[in-house]
Amino acid sequence: MPDTLLEVRSLDAFYGDFQALFGVSLEVAAGEVVAVIGANGAGKSTLLNSIAGLVHARGDAILLAGEPVGGVPAYGMAARGVALVPEGRRLFPSLTVEENLLIGGQLGRPGPWNLPRVYDLFPVLAQRRHAPSPSLSGGQQQMVAIGRALMSNPKLLLCDEISLGLAPIVVRDIYGRLPTILSEGLSLVIVEQDIVQALAAANRVYCLQEGRVVLTGTAGSLTREAISAAYFGV
Repeated sequence: MPDTLLEVRSLDAFYGDFQALFGVSLEVAAGEVVAVIGANGAGKSTLLNSIAGLVHARGDAILLAGEPVGGVPAYGMAARGVALVPEGRRLFPSLTVEENLLIGGQLGRPGPWNLPRVYDLFPVLAQRRHAPSPSLSGGQQQMVAIGRALMSNPKLLLCDEISLGLAPIVVRDIYGRLPTILSEGLSLVIVEQDIVQALAAANRVYCLQEGRVVLTGTAGSLTREAISAAYFGV
């Protein structure tokens, strides 16, 4: 059994007086792909942002390789090897493709990912390396966002809504690169609304509804019908 890389224990999360997560627990083993699915407003992005240090968490609510890291700010989580690909890509519009990628490597963490490796993974980015990031298509911008995260040489990659707003052929292309990414020993948490993509990519699935885990299991053991019922709360 692989070692547990990430453990989330009864996590509550708040935005002011509004509670977004209620006692959420989750585990990610080394080298594992975990999908978190649910409708809009289910708390999926809040969960990733809490793990990444963007939303405050109780100290012992999040453990990374056994170390309590709840409350560690985002820059501290990045230094520990946690990288977030945010919803909407969040590229720097005034920078070129290559400049956006280089920002991801500023921590200087050792590892296999550098500009040549990212360009091998996404050859179109090498062709457009000097283009301003807003000139790229949505799919190409998503590739830059993933490449920027990989440049930090993370051990845990958090991807928020990879498929959002992209054509199905582009989504399949990006998901098709995941085995190459995982071959370097990363663990991956994917937040996804697309149930089919989640089941195809993940080892395990967690379904959130109104900030609570309502269903979990291995991707092979959960039927689409059961996930759909949990997803829509029926």
